[in-house]
Amino acid sequence: MKTIHIGILGFGVVGTGVARLLTRKKHLLESRTGAHLHLKTIADIDIKTDRGIDLGSTDLVDDAAAVLTDPDIDIVVELIGGETVAKDFIFQALENKKHVITANKALLAGYGNELVKTARKNQVDLAFEASCGGCMPIIKTLRESLVANDIHSMSAILNGTCNYILTRISQEGCSFAEALKKAQELGFAEAEPSLDIDGHDTAHKLAILNALAHGMEINLKEIHVEGIRHITPMDIAFAGSFGYTIKLLAIGKIHGDHVEARVHPTMIDNANPLSHVDHSMNAIAIDADATGKTMLYGHGAGMMPTASAVLSDIADIARNIISGTKRRVPILGYPEDNIRPMPILSMKELMTRYYLRFEAQDHPGVLSRISGILGENQISIKSVHQKGRKTNGKVPVVMITHTAREEWVQTALSQISATDCVVGNPMVIRIEEEAV
Repeated sequence: MKTIHIGILGFGVVGTGVARLLTRKKHLLESRTGAHLHLKTIADIDIKTDRGIDLGSTDLVDDAAAVLTDPDIDIVVELIGGETVAKDFIFQALENKKHVITANKALLAGYGNELVKTARKNQVDLAFEASCGGCMPIIKTLRESLVANDIHSMSAILNGTCNYILTRISQEGCSFAEALKKAQELGFAEAEPSLDIDGHDTAHKLAILNALAHGMEINLKEIHVEGIRHITPMDIAFAGSFGYTIKLLAIGKIHGDHVEARVHPTMIDNANPLSHVDHSMNAIAIDADATGKTMLYGHGAGMMPTASAVLSDIADIARNIISGTKRRVPILGYPEDNIRPMPILSMKELMTRYYLRFEAQDHPGVLSRISGILGENQISIKSVHQKGRKTNGKVPVVMITHTAREEWVQTALSQISATDCVVGNPMVIRIEEEAV
């Protein structure tokens, strides 16, 4: 039986999980791959902390070079994260003609195009199933299972931190700050949670998925990104009364030679299965021409779910090595010569429906003035709701619009905010009507 040597960079939560699976599932992995997967070396700056795992013959070192320059190591698994030393290590591993597996979505979103070119030059594989959606096989699904499909659209919940916070606010009526604090106590949110709650982690994943779905270069810079800091229990309660749930969605849609790509809080109908994806769970709904609508659901993070995704990549590469093949499946699902730049649709061109909430002055004519400004900007109102108590002379006014253009809505809201009709900035939440 052929032995395939593996080196891990980073012995944190996920690195520990990968080491556990490689040791505890040794016989299962051998029976499924036909190879002995030998974890030869782990490199981490902390080699003293007990991870609760017997490493046996595996070397634990504090020098990454022991992994990157070892001629025996076939596969390097990068689990450090970030875009500093991890980037240097991955490029070095590829240049040393080692296959690389990573869960580093930020690095892939920012430097993925260059990494793909480097892997091609050195004729090695770059795999990243664990980068998007934890244990959900999103990458394999888009790259292989849906190979005969044109992907029309994707809607996804890809950040467990945000989903947990929104679930807590919805179910308990607590504030955003209270829900965030609880998420941090339970380990669902980092001490500095900006990457998650401001939507950037989700945008990294959407950039990768767009490339796989459409044969386009990874394009992070043009994705519209909003987070969930401004979502209040009041808005979640209003959404519920209208039959909607608020989720932070990654939305990707094809429009001819453009892609619509956006991340923001979204109201979705309670008939949509994504509305029932709660707590820290993730899900993605894909609409393709041959398959129709499909959905993946699972843990988007965590030691063992993420480690499971890493092991799926290890197994794929091990099978390639055994059969004497390399790069059997293109890294981004298309041969590199077929990957093209594809612009992302300007957000101002978006056409959708909107939830608008104003803190309106309780004066005669205020409602007609707000409605008038919306009408002057070609925005038709489907319904108007005035609920809740008057506070300091103000009352919440909620409007649901018919389909309107983003540019029109933003212009109208700027004009309304400049009047004495409202106090503070209006709340805007986009509505996605299509059920999966």
